[in-house]
Amino acid sequence: MNTLSYGLLALLSQGPCTGYELMLQIQPVWQAKHSQIYPLLAKMEQNGLIHFVAVPQKEKPDKKVYSITELGIAELQRWIPESTSEPVKRDELLLKLYGIWLAEPDKTKSLFEERLQIFSKKKEKMKGFLEELSQRNLKDGGNQSFRSASFGKYILLKRAMDNAQMEIEWCKWVIQMLDEEGSSFSSEHMEE
Repeated sequence: MNTLSYGLLALLSQGPCTGYELMLQIQPVWQAKHSQIYPLLAKMEQNGLIHFVAVPQKEKPDKKVYSITELGIAELQRWIPESTSEPVKRDELLLKLYGIWLAEPDKTKSLFEERLQIFSKKKEKMKGFLEELSQRNLKDGGNQSFRSASFGKYILLKRAMDNAQMEIEWCKWVIQMLDEEGSSFSSEHMEE
């Protein structure tokens, strides 16, 4: 099994989901497409790690709602404590930064303003998810302990919010530097 398969099992340990719902839930932490997810679900179903219930739909094919089996839980329990590989990050903006000195400050500023907007929206979205999760936990006794089924979601959402805040602060810092550089660049050209 590959890492994506284990990730799908982990999501299913939270409760039953369709393949589409799994794709949406995994996107914030792992880039995966329908073309990757559905064959893995079929293989895991054949191996007894998950099962599905077909839910009839009007004028559409039956929807498959997947659930993890006891065998799937055992496999997940075996996998979770294993060491993980080093995280991989691919970000086009970060590559551009090596050559940023070749561009005009005012032309590169928009890159950071766009990034600032993206992470501001992401932070608000994660904040909403975190509030929703907290409300659900209040109904369930308010316990956010390690043994709570939502503990993993809670710490992931908190991490996403903190990362978004860090990106926001970084973008603001870079924008300020570019504004200062742009001002001195304009002043120099006015004196000529």
